[in-house]
Amino acid sequence: MDAAIAQMVAFTDATPDRARQYLQVTDGDVEQAVSLFFESGGVDLGGPAPVVTESSTTAVGSGNARDPISIDDEEDVPVSRSTIPAAGMEDDEAMARRLQEEMYGGAGEEEVIRAPIARQAETLAGPGASDYYGGSSLDDAVQERLQAFSNRRGARRAPGIFNQQPTSRIWQEGAADRSALAESTGGASETNSRAQHLARLFAPNWGLMFNGSWDDARDEGKAEKKWLIVNIQNEKVFDCQVLNRDIWNNPSIVETVTENFLFLQYSKDDPRADQYCQYYFHNSEVEDEYPHVAIVDPRTGEQVKLWSRKIPNAGEFLMQLHEFLDRYSLDNTARNPVAKRKSEAKKEKPLDMLTEEEQMERALQASMAGQGSLKVPDEDPDELTRSVGDLKGKDVAMVETEQTQTNGSAAPSLWAQIPSDKPHEEPPANAAETTRIQIRHPEGRIVRRFALKDKVQRIFEYLKASPIEGREGIEFDVVAMGTNLMNVRDQTIEEAGLKNASVMVEFSES
Repeated sequence: MDAAIAQMVAFTDATPDRARQYLQVTDGDVEQAVSLFFESGGVDLGGPAPVVTESSTTAVGSGNARDPISIDDEEDVPVSRSTIPAAGMEDDEAMARRLQEEMYGGAGEEEVIRAPIARQAETLAGPGASDYYGGSSLDDAVQERLQAFSNRRGARRAPGIFNQQPTSRIWQEGAADRSALAESTGGASETNSRAQHLARLFAPNWGLMFNGSWDDARDEGKAEKKWLIVNIQNEKVFDCQVLNRDIWNNPSIVETVTENFLFLQYSKDDPRADQYCQYYFHNSEVEDEYPHVAIVDPRTGEQVKLWSRKIPNAGEFLMQLHEFLDRYSLDNTARNPVAKRKSEAKKEKPLDMLTEEEQMERALQASMAGQGSLKVPDEDPDELTRSVGDLKGKDVAMVETEQTQTNGSAAPSLWAQIPSDKPHEEPPANAAETTRIQIRHPEGRIVRRFALKDKVQRIFEYLKASPIEGREGIEFDVVAMGTNLMNVRDQTIEEAGLKNASVMVEFSES
C-alpha cells in the first residue's frame, strides 16, 4: 500500500492521507484511484469538500478531462519538488500506457453516438444531363460522389506514437531515421526526447512487414510457398503495442517469420484491412478481441491458426510457430491436419424450444456478452485438429515396407534398432560446444542440454532410456521444422540445424 500511495502522490500531487482514501475506495488500484481523483477534483472523501481558491483554479496541467496532460508538459510547466516522481516510479511501459489512454482513450470510454443523418433532396438524372453538374459529365459526378464516400468511410485517427502510419520514407528508412519516424507519427515523436524514445520503442517492424495489398500477399505467398501471418492492431489496446516491442522485433521470431511467412500488419481502420476483417475478423470493432494474430493459407485463403485476446510471451510464441511449421506444410503433396466438423460443436436449442426461464437466462447472457464479459473468443482452427493424427512420419513407414518386401520377412524397424540402455547425461554448459533443445510431447515439454557434436540419434536414445510416463514401449517419431529426424539420425545436432531448436515427439496411434 505504501508503494501505491507514493505512486499516486507522484501522479497527482495529493497528500499521502488523501491518496490513501482514494486507494481504499478503489481496492488499491492506482490507475482507477488517479482517474477518480482527477474526475472528482481531489475532494476529501473523508470530510467536507475543499474550498476552491484562485490558485487551485489556475493550476497548470491538472490532468482532468477538460485539461488533459500533454506529453510536452515536462518542458513547459514548472515542476516543484513535490511533483517529481520517485526514481523508477514510472517506467517506459507505464508512461506509454498512460499516454495511450490520454490520446486514444481506454476500453472503458463511452461509445460516441454519431449525429442523425441530415435530410437531403436529390434529382435523379440520366445520361446527358450535364446541366445539373455545372457542365461536367454524369460519369465524372458519380465518380466524385463515390470517392467522397470512400474517403469518409476510410477516415482514420490522426497518426501518433501508438498509431504510426506507413509512409514512403518509413518503408525505406525505418524507425531508426528520425525524420521518417516523425513523418510516420505525424510529428508526435518530435515533441520531446521521451516521446521520441517511446515512438522508437513501440514502432512496428517496417523491415519485416509486407508492403502491399491482401491479394498481392496471397499471390506472393503462393509463389514463394510462404504462409501469411496477419496482425490487426487497435491503437486503443496497449497489448497491441506490446506486440511491436516484444514479438515482432524479437530476433529469433524475425528470423523464423522472414524464412517461412509473409508478415502483414494493419490498423483496424486501415482500408487495406477491410477485406481481411470482412472474411476472418467479424468482431474487429470489439476491443476485447485484441490482440489478434492469425495464420492464413495463401493457396486456399483458409485461416489455419489464431491467437486472440492473449498472445504468449516471445519464447512461447516462437515455440508455437515452430510447432505449427512441424505440423503444416505448403507442399502440394503433403497432407495437413484436418479440423473437426462444425456439427461436432455444441449446439444451442432453437429459441422456440426454450422455456420461459431459459429464454430469460439466454437474454441475460446475451446482454452481458454485449458488454464484453461473457463473449466467447474466436476459436483457434488449429486446436480443432488435435485429435487427428499427423501423417508426417510416413517416410519411415515406407522404408520399413521396402525392407520387408526385399527380405521376404519383417525386418526390425528403425526405431527398434535404437538402443534403450543408453541414458543421457547433460554436458557442462558451454555456449560454444553445447545447446539446449526443447522436446515437446503430449504430456508437456522437456528442456535438455546436448553437445553440438552429439548425433541426432542421441535424442532418440535419451527418450527410449527415459520414456515419458504412460508411453513406455510405444514407438515414436521426433519431428523438427517438418523433417522426421529419424532420417537424419546419423548427422550431428549442429549439422541438422537443431541448435536451440524445438522438436516434437509424435507417438504411433496403434
